[in-house]
Amino acid sequence: MGAEREARACAAFYGATGIAQPVLSCLRCLQQFAGSTAKRCKDKHLEEALLLSRALSDALQALGEAEARPLLRCVLAFQMEATGSSSSFQKLEQIVTQLAVGKEALLAQEVGTLLAGLAPQGEVLSPGDLQSVCMFVEESSLGRQHWRQNLSLLLQRLATTLHWVLHSQPMPGGTWGYLAVRACLQLFQALPKDVAPLVWSTTGKSEALQNLLGLLLEVAWGKALNKDTRLLAGTALSMLVNTAPQPERGASAVLALFQLPDRGAGELKFGELVVEAPHTLEPDGLEKLVLTRGLLTCCKTDILSCQLESFTHKACLLLDVIFPAVCGLTREHKDCHYYCFQACALWLQRLRDSLPAIWLLTGTRVLDQDTELLQQLTQLVWDNAEMPVEGVSEFIHSSFRLLLEIYHLECQHFQDQERPLYRQMLQRVVSMPWQIKARYVPLCAIVPYVGSQQVLDAYPDLPQHLLSCLSTNHLCPAATDVYRALVRQQCAEGQDGQQGAGTALAERWALRWLPLLSQGLRSPLPILQSNVTNHLLAWTLRQLPAAQEALAAQFGGQDTASLQAWISLLKAQQGVSGALLLQDEVLERLCCCLGAREEGIRLAALGLLCCSPSTNRPLSDTEVRLLREFLPLNLNCDSSSFRQLLQAAVRKALVRLRDSSLAQLRGKAPQGAQPSRGEGQLAQAVGFVEWLLQLSIASLSPASNYQRKKTALLLLAAVLETCTDTWSPARKKGQPPRTMATLLSYARQSGCWDFFSQPNLLALLSCLQDSTNEIRDLAAELLIRFFPATFPEPITQALFQLAQDALGSPRVQEAEAGAVLMKTILQKSDSGTMKSLALEAEASLTLPNRGLCFAQHLLHVLQAQYAAACQDLLRAAATAPMHGAITALRRCLLQVPEVAASMRAAELAQSWQEFLTRLVTTARDITSLLLGALQSQQGPGANEQAAAPSFADMGNAIGSLIALRKGQAQEEEEDDSVLLSEEHSLILTCCWVSVKEIGLLLGGLAELLLDPALPSGSESLLPLPTLQVAARVFQEILLRCRHWGAVEGCSMGFTKFCAALLNHPDTELQAIPQTMLEQGLEALSGPRSSSITRRAAGFPMLFLCIVSGEDPAQARPLLARCIHALLALATTALPQDWDQTLDLPQVCALHVLQTLVRGTGLGSALLRHTTPMVALALRGLASPCWAMRNAAIQLFSALTSRLLGQQRSRGEGSPAEGVSLQAFLGQHPQLGTVLLGELGAATEPMPRGPCLHPALHAVLTLLAQLQPGPDGPDRPSAPFLEPLLGLAGSPIYAVRAMAAKALVPVVPLPQRQGVLLQLSQQLPTAPGQVRSHNAVHGHLLQLRALLDCPPGSDGLSAEALRPVALQLETRGWLLTPAQRCPLVRAAFLQVLALLPASFSPSFTQTIHDAISAELGSLAPEAKLGCSEPQVGLAVLHQTMARFVCSQAAGLAGAERISAVCSLLRQPNPDVQLAVLSWVITREGETCEELEKALRLTLLESLGSVLRERRDKEFLRLYLEALLHLYRDPSSWSQEASRKLQGSSAACLEMLLHMVEAECPGPDLLFQALCATSLLLTHWFEDEDSTLVERWCRALEECSHSASSELVRLAAARSLQTAGADVVQRSLHNTRPLLVPVALRLINVGIHLLQDEEREVRHEASGFASLLRQDPSKPFQNSCVFIQDNVGLLGLLQLLLGEFGDHPKTFDLLLQHLPILDLRGIVEELEANKATSLYKEDEPNVFAEPAILAQQLLPVLLQLLERAPSSSSLRASALRWLAAAGPGVLRDLQYCKHRWSQGAAARGGMKALGYAKLHVAVAALLARARLVARALWVLGDSAAAVPGLGCGAQELEQELVMAQGLLAQHGLAPAPSQSHVPEEPGPPGLLSGAA
Repeated sequence: MGAEREARACAAFYGATGIAQPVLSCLRCLQQFAGSTAKRCKDKHLEEALLLSRALSDALQALGEAEARPLLRCVLAFQMEATGSSSSFQKLEQIVTQLAVGKEALLAQEVGTLLAGLAPQGEVLSPGDLQSVCMFVEESSLGRQHWRQNLSLLLQRLATTLHWVLHSQPMPGGTWGYLAVRACLQLFQALPKDVAPLVWSTTGKSEALQNLLGLLLEVAWGKALNKDTRLLAGTALSMLVNTAPQPERGASAVLALFQLPDRGAGELKFGELVVEAPHTLEPDGLEKLVLTRGLLTCCKTDILSCQLESFTHKACLLLDVIFPAVCGLTREHKDCHYYCFQACALWLQRLRDSLPAIWLLTGTRVLDQDTELLQQLTQLVWDNAEMPVEGVSEFIHSSFRLLLEIYHLECQHFQDQERPLYRQMLQRVVSMPWQIKARYVPLCAIVPYVGSQQVLDAYPDLPQHLLSCLSTNHLCPAATDVYRALVRQQCAEGQDGQQGAGTALAERWALRWLPLLSQGLRSPLPILQSNVTNHLLAWTLRQLPAAQEALAAQFGGQDTASLQAWISLLKAQQGVSGALLLQDEVLERLCCCLGAREEGIRLAALGLLCCSPSTNRPLSDTEVRLLREFLPLNLNCDSSSFRQLLQAAVRKALVRLRDSSLAQLRGKAPQGAQPSRGEGQLAQAVGFVEWLLQLSIASLSPASNYQRKKTALLLLAAVLETCTDTWSPARKKGQPPRTMATLLSYARQSGCWDFFSQPNLLALLSCLQDSTNEIRDLAAELLIRFFPATFPEPITQALFQLAQDALGSPRVQEAEAGAVLMKTILQKSDSGTMKSLALEAEASLTLPNRGLCFAQHLLHVLQAQYAAACQDLLRAAATAPMHGAITALRRCLLQVPEVAASMRAAELAQSWQEFLTRLVTTARDITSLLLGALQSQQGPGANEQAAAPSFADMGNAIGSLIALRKGQAQEEEEDDSVLLSEEHSLILTCCWVSVKEIGLLLGGLAELLLDPALPSGSESLLPLPTLQVAARVFQEILLRCRHWGAVEGCSMGFTKFCAALLNHPDTELQAIPQTMLEQGLEALSGPRSSSITRRAAGFPMLFLCIVSGEDPAQARPLLARCIHALLALATTALPQDWDQTLDLPQVCALHVLQTLVRGTGLGSALLRHTTPMVALALRGLASPCWAMRNAAIQLFSALTSRLLGQQRSRGEGSPAEGVSLQAFLGQHPQLGTVLLGELGAATEPMPRGPCLHPALHAVLTLLAQLQPGPDGPDRPSAPFLEPLLGLAGSPIYAVRAMAAKALVPVVPLPQRQGVLLQLSQQLPTAPGQVRSHNAVHGHLLQLRALLDCPPGSDGLSAEALRPVALQLETRGWLLTPAQRCPLVRAAFLQVLALLPASFSPSFTQTIHDAISAELGSLAPEAKLGCSEPQVGLAVLHQTMARFVCSQAAGLAGAERISAVCSLLRQPNPDVQLAVLSWVITREGETCEELEKALRLTLLESLGSVLRERRDKEFLRLYLEALLHLYRDPSSWSQEASRKLQGSSAACLEMLLHMVEAECPGPDLLFQALCATSLLLTHWFEDEDSTLVERWCRALEECSHSASSELVRLAAARSLQTAGADVVQRSLHNTRPLLVPVALRLINVGIHLLQDEEREVRHEASGFASLLRQDPSKPFQNSCVFIQDNVGLLGLLQLLLGEFGDHPKTFDLLLQHLPILDLRGIVEELEANKATSLYKEDEPNVFAEPAILAQQLLPVLLQLLERAPSSSSLRASALRWLAAAGPGVLRDLQYCKHRWSQGAAARGGMKALGYAKLHVAVAALLARARLVARALWVLGDSAAAVPGLGCGAQELEQELVMAQGLLAQHGLAPAPSQSHVPEEPGPPGLLSGAA
């Protein structure tokens, strides 16, 4: 606190002078700077101080030195304390320099005095002193001047300090050592001329510098464990080399350094300095990386490129010393890949910079075509191009670019025109599969040198491959770079200075790239569409503005894909060119997009409205109107990403409104504003924000669903962040403008923007009681960040009581809500408020800090609950479980900054230490109690080392507790139920959740309080005994716990605990996790009495948490120790007689290894251990012990995921997955030897028949997940080819199949033709040549695998495959019955199907003849079992059927199509199922002729199929195929109607009977209902509507919330298929009988549009969309499918407009108004019944009855207006009024009485979060408004209603009074605001999207 003391002295000195005011202001800014924690606050205060110093400078110049000295000394004191921040130090340097103008000598004297005081008399420099040395050397000219004058003294102190750190410190690689080395580095860098004589001169040789050099060598050689410190030492040594007066002397010193590791002990001569070689540690090889990287980072070019005298040839450091070291490094040090390849890129960079000097030295090319150097370089970058280590790919990319640039420079210098390297590299790129990311890196680098045209000619499939990459996340950046490089090159090649070059370039671009962008923008894949939009489209428009016209011409349609592409194009165009005019057709299409069903289209349209290149461009009237229409309809979207993007877009609109309004208030017209509309734009901006605020607040009601509340909170956060003046120090962006107060004042004068009003506060407080974490946490964050510092005292008291009650709830969600409430109360209370709370007596105001006081109260609550649990655990679990209090303690201690700050206060240290000791002890006692209870042991004395009990033991223990509580014998309680009773669940929940929370609490405390950066004394809050108790708690939980959720939560805390201990400088604390690890390894290898790992999740996590806590920058000795011990244990031979019921130590070791491998925190640290672990897993697969084999296969699976990366898409062997085999073997060469050894052992001939190889399948599975790599003469995958080909003859089918898959990555594309030819030649040409059917089958599988390229993959052309086809033609007998094995015939046909274009016409005919003969011989009796069954015959027939279908689809001949249709009539079920499955699952382009024929065939046979009912599965497939073929409604033809003529009614009857009377199961019911709708659409009898009514009744039954999701989806799809047609027919006068059915269908649509499943709502929205389209347009053509909420409002408008006069409409709408017993709900709320553990779920959690009531109210009111002119509507209204009116009046009077009493406040907070009450109130208010309006409209007729007894005016007064009272308690909106969220609908979206 020296700076603070200087500031007080300075203020006292200048207090009476004439410059007191500016000096005091400057000092105040400096004090605020020192007291701030956030960087933005610090910078802000320093800026203010700098401005004041400029004003003070002139005044100080007039004063003497004595008068100026105190201020300069004060600023220097602040500067000395700011050495941890370079930017703050620089700013203070500017301030002190400004103040010292004219008094520079005085400032130099003060700086010298200050620096001389650092560690006087040769003492060791502290870390703070070292930081000061570094900063003054780096940033202060006066500092450098002082150290230059005192260089010898500084060198001596640095040597003393570094020697002490290395030899006396327990952690020599810590921060202290790092700072010491950094000081040396900066000294050598800043003062080279002063240091040079001390190194290179015999007379000036420095003993201190010589010692320092030896110490730096020790650091580099590994005395410092920290990797960063060692690397910094290498840089310091290189900087010392740079001081050499001649380059040759520096190079000689470097050479001596490189030779030192090989020489071993001895002397090193460095200039004139002589030091002993480091002998403290064995070299680990990392010292070469340290030296190499340091030299390449900063060594002078002339030193690196000068000639070395000791070599026989013209050698230099760069080529002959450093490059061999770089090559060696990239092959070794798997845990330092990042730095090794950084060195590689740096070497290439230095080579490029040194080329002229090296040419001068050698006189020849460095990278000549035949040089070994070029070969080594290309091999190095290619082998590591797919390195998965983070950051390495960037260095490889850079290396490719630098390599080609160097090659280009050399070719230019030596005038070489051949340049074969480019051609070779391009060929290698093209030969790689498109899925390999590494192919695109060199492609980008090579484009500038060979030109775009040559690349595209050599790689014609590139655009399509880029499209595939853009749909795969990890390939998207590479594809983007390639596209941009090629387009940029095309632009460079086409710009010749011609006129109109832009248009010509755009046309040239369109030839190659327009299809790619068009296909991507129209794609239904969201990832592809988004990536093309974000990464290609906007960039293209910036590069080629003329391309916009070509793109716009592609997207003129009304289909979804066109709208999606059009809005993306418009948004990109806006970003490039500025604002767009929203008029006419653009506005109409924009409204379509805003109401579209697809979220991506709506978000893009919203972004178009909200975004602008200029943030102060005001929103136009149209934009504001569309936003007001859009937002209420999109609050309940159930996509999390949609909500986040919606918030981001609205925030941009709010920023525009704010900034444009501020500009208007400043008198500056914002960009794009109309000067005449200034005041109107201000009012519009204020009004929109107020509207959005009220909409958000109203949507926070508990009656809203989760989606609406989450969206409303996000929007409210955007409003508060944008439109308040709350400063958030932690935020880098988004701070309020300085003039924000002006706008706030203007808005509040208008009666708006009362952000922190009582209703808003109550709305957010209701969210704190929500059942979801997201709502609670977000609401609490808003309350804490933005609302006033303290809540009103009555609210705080009510909240505290509510929180107390919630903490005692057994439900986890309610207890967590209580914890959030407690944390919020703590943060929003002051000392005065805290006095009013009913805290425990011992925790009351005698304590000096409110955070400590509150924590003490919570601890007392916890201890009381623990005492109750010791007495009766079952009762405590039901009424006072401990997890709520533990959670509250965790949140209050760890998540409240003020509490953390108070823990660091010295005056509170003793109190906090006592509290924390008691807390940890209580946690230990609770853990022992709960875990002991599950073992029938209770209390702290339970055996802590006992193994985890089995689930049966736990059940018995809990049963005993329950029986003891109920006073019954346990035997009487036993029954056969497999379900847990609620008592069991209560105890289990209490135990597991409490244990998890204890782990999180203890780990968080250790992380918070053991931070080494904290000031001294803070660590004493958790003394060693307390930490040892906490460690035993963790150990007990992990060893005795089985519940994975508890283990996982505890593990998170334990990892933090271990990390805090291991990174702490105290060796005693570091020893705690080390001891636990050793104890764990000892327990693992010792005997045990029960299972540890197989049935308990905790034990392996113990090891994972400990090793994950190690510092990743260090060597991880605990991880190495753990893995070596586990490997040694796992390889121990099994005992002769093991017990299968116990876990063997070897099995435990494998399970622990698997857990380590799956752990996400270890990253690449495990890579060096993968080879021995893979070998261990493969050996374990051959173990005679099942448990060993089981553990080994799990370990192998984990290793595969770690080696290959997590699968990024579904399906094994996905084409977009994995690395190439070549890259894999390059990264793990030893692993390749292991895998090859397993393959070799499996293919060796066995003297006594075949031998099983258990590891073989695992090896093949690993290989099959790799990709083919580039071809090359020395490719490492070549040895794998022969063993895999030999496995074709394996007697095991799975081995043959997997060997075929594994063959694919082994054979690169250029070699594929030769292997295919070899395999086809090995097939027998005649039946007599078959020696092994297994070998034939295996060869066919391998042929198929090599030929079967997934879509988008590289494959061979038809011409290249022609020789293979000729070989297969000579072996056509394999398809005939002469080949007795059906599976071989099927496999041969599958191979033939992959070569359709390569066979001769005669052989093609032979194939079809063979198939026809086989399938034609299938007689009806074949299915009756008359013929002898044959294995594989069904597979053959299905393969043949699919082959016939594929051929017909590809060639579309009438004969082939007829053959497919005849197969459907085949009596053989296998053939029929194969054809139907092919129809359903077929992908790719469709054949319209074939589909038409299949449609008619299926329709023709439909009646007979329904009558026969042969098989449910067959019937389901049949109907699914029929619906699939008619998926496009326009595909129905007159011919189809004729096919059904006469049988249509019968088919409908049978289908409806199936739906109504049978129980077909949900899958068949789905197809039957949809098929009924399809037939019904195209069938209507003039008079008979019975079938339509039956169908409607079925839809009503299926649409109930209680039905399964699939059944509801069937109802929605059926409604979309036929519902719109029925409704439209009913609107014509010719179909009056259909009107009631139409009303019922619309009612079904209203129900389904509120379904909780998104897919159901989307299907139902299709029904609403079709009803909105123009009837004159073709059915479902040009129809934009609308969003669910738009569709719901559309249906309501349709009922009002078309069916308003129908007598049933009013009653139908009233059905949707919920009627709840308000009085009963209030009584239930106040009853305070015991809370049960489980809460009954609502049948539909998405539906919002209260919101629907608000939407229905305007429609019902408009219907009432028609009552006087419609007798039927008048009668309906009177009936409803008589039934509902009296009840509404009674409920209003009850509300007025209930909430006007003071007693209502008691349960006010609980009522605030009670959703059922809010729904009842909302429904009551809606019905009351309806009753009031009915009384006005019906007039005298309503006066006769019995029981009402009041008129319209009196009822309205009752309504206003009741609503006002309810609003005061947060249960309803205020009467004046009730219209805000209830806007009935957006007319623009309702009318503009058709």
